[in-house]
Amino acid sequence: MGTKSKKKPSTKKKSAPAKSKTAKSVRTAKAAKPAHAAGTDPKRIAAILANLDEAYGNATCELKHENAFQLLISTILSAQCTDVRVNQVAETLYKKYPDSQAFAYATPGELEQDIRPTGFFRNKTKSVMGASKAIIEEFGGQVPSTMEEILTLPGVARKTANVVLGTAYGIASGVVVDTHVLRLSNRLDLSRNEDPEKVEQDLMKIIPQEKWIQFSHQLIWHGRRVCHARKPKCIECNMESLCYAKDKTI
Repeated sequence: MGTKSKKKPSTKKKSAPAKSKTAKSVRTAKAAKPAHAAGTDPKRIAAILANLDEAYGNATCELKHENAFQLLISTILSAQCTDVRVNQVAETLYKKYPDSQAFAYATPGELEQDIRPTGFFRNKTKSVMGASKAIIEEFGGQVPSTMEEILTLPGVARKTANVVLGTAYGIASGVVVDTHVLRLSNRLDLSRNEDPEKVEQDLMKIIPQEKWIQFSHQLIWHGRRVCHARKPKCIECNMESLCYAKDKTI
């Protein structure tokens, strides 16, 4: 009687379900976010700058000030506060505290009440008094005119430094990135970063240095007047044809 040959077990591995492969590829695609914004083509940037010049040729800093020191103090006070409110406070503030000496040796509790309408008044009082003392003791009473030096002042980060250097001294050391510039840089696909300093670095790579100061003012004006956070007035925007933001209203 012949013996039947035993069937050898198959060594072929079963293929993974197609569904899991597809899901994995989708997850990978989502994770692979482009490193650079797609809207930074030089011709598109030139068109954006031209339209900003057309709409806001005379844009400037809207914080009222008579000198670099007042601009520094007002910019510190403008954190989480509107320029309109800061200007209202400044009308009486600089009459009471006319220079760095007056701020440096003010009575903290009294100064807190004087700047209270701008919000975060306790922290701002510490910054204002600290910056004023540093200006007197380390810089001979003059607001520093270099990025390296001005960043040593209490309460001063790159945004404040760029405002003062650009507006008071005409020095283009960087790009002011406030809440408006941050929002519009993302909407216009000039940067895909959320951190202000990273957005600034992105903008410095694509905007000509001679435009840094004016570009900041113009984007801030556009953000306040047209490209609002919740309901942008796209129908009034002269850059509508260049914009492909997901939250466009037309």
